[in-house]
Amino acid sequence: MHEETIRKIKAEVEKYREDIIQFLRDIVAIPSPNGNIKAVAERIGQEMKKLGFDEVFLDSMGNIVGRIGNGSRVLLYDSHIDTVDIADSDQWQWDPYQGKVENGIFYGLGAGDEKNSTPGMVYGLKIIKDLGLTQDFTLYYFGNIEEICDGVAPNSLVVTDKIKPDFVVIGEPTKMNIYRGHRGRVEMKVTTKGRTCHASAPERGINAVYKMAEIIKGISQMGDEFIDDPFLGKGSIAVTDIHCKTPSINALPDECFIYIDRRLTFGETQEMAVEQVRKVAEPHGGVVEVLEFNEPSYTGFVFKVDKYFPAWALPEDHLLVKAGLKTYEELFGKPTGVGKWVFSTNGTYWVGKAGIPAIGFGPGDEVYAHSVLDQVPIEDVVRSTEFYAFFPTILSEMLAK
Repeated sequence: MHEETIRKIKAEVEKYREDIIQFLRDIVAIPSPNGNIKAVAERIGQEMKKLGFDEVFLDSMGNIVGRIGNGSRVLLYDSHIDTVDIADSDQWQWDPYQGKVENGIFYGLGAGDEKNSTPGMVYGLKIIKDLGLTQDFTLYYFGNIEEICDGVAPNSLVVTDKIKPDFVVIGEPTKMNIYRGHRGRVEMKVTTKGRTCHASAPERGINAVYKMAEIIKGISQMGDEFIDDPFLGKGSIAVTDIHCKTPSINALPDECFIYIDRRLTFGETQEMAVEQVRKVAEPHGGVVEVLEFNEPSYTGFVFKVDKYFPAWALPEDHLLVKAGLKTYEELFGKPTGVGKWVFSTNGTYWVGKAGIPAIGFGPGDEVYAHSVLDQVPIEDVVRSTEFYAFFPTILSEMLAK
C-alpha cells in the first residue's frame, strides 16, 4: 500500500545522507551546555531556512522552531539541543566537540543526548514537504533547552507562545524502539541549622553538618516503602549535592543543605515523597522544600515552575504507540520493541502535565548519556530520518479509521 511512498522517502534520505551526517557533526561541534543554546539554535535555524521550511523562528525562551504545513492537526518533533558540561576534560580521550568516528559510531558530547535526533527530524520534515506528505498536519521541529529543567521549554511554548500540539515525538535515545513513558521526579532541598563556635571547643556550638549526617543516613536507608510499578519500575532517592556555611575552617558550620533527586513511579505523588523525607529530616531539625526553577534563559526570559515532574506512560495499545510500531515495521520490514526511559524527558510536561500524547523514538542508547562515551550509530541517525518522514502518513491513516 505504501511501497511507492517508502521508496521515494528512502531515495530522498539516501540523497541527503552525507548532509544529514555532516549536520550532526556541525551541531555537536557547537558547545551548548546547560541551556546555552544560542549558537547551535542559530545553526539549526540556518539549516531549516536553507531547506525551505515554511517558517523558522525563536520562541520567547530562545528555543528554535521550524514549521512546515498548515493542517488542522499539529504534530511536533521534540529534540533538546543543549548538553551537560564537559566536567573533567582529562577523562575524554578525544575532543568532545569534534568527536570521532569509529566502527560506524560517532562519539561526541551530545551525539546521543540529544543532538542525535535533530538531523533526522529536520531532514525528515523537508522530505515530507518536498514529497507532499503533510497529511493535513501542521508539523513542527522544536529544538529546545532541557538539561537545566526538563519540561520547562514545552511548558513555555504552550503557555507563552500558544503552540499546543496534538501529538509529540520525543527524540531522546530509544535504541530505535518506541518508548511510551518513564518515571517522574521531584527535586528537594533539606536545610539544617546549627550554632557556630570556635572549632577548638566544639561543645560550645551545634554542628549543622552532624545534624545533616543523620538525615543523610536515614535517606540512604529509605526505599522499602517506595512503590514498584510493573512497567515504570520502582521509585528511588539519591542525595546529589551537599554544602555548608561556616565562618571559617576553624569554626563549626551553622548551616548545611543537601539536594535530593526523588524518582517517582506510578502511585507516588509529590506530597507523598516530600512527607517521606520530612519524616526522616524533621527529627534532626531538617527543613524540607521543593525546589523552584526560575533561571533566565540565554534571552533573559524567565518561566517559573516547581521542580516536580510527573511519571507518565501511554497505554501499549494507544494509537500513537501503534502508529510508531507500524511506521517502523513498514519501513524496515521487521518489528521493533516497546520500552521506557530510565531517565527523564520533556514527556514529563507533554504527557505528565499537559495530557498531550507523546512517544519516544530516536537513535542511540541512554546508557551513554552524560558520559565521556556519549555516542550514536551513524546509520541509525540516517535511518531515523526515514521514520520521521513516514510517521505522519501512518498516523494520519490511523486517525481516519
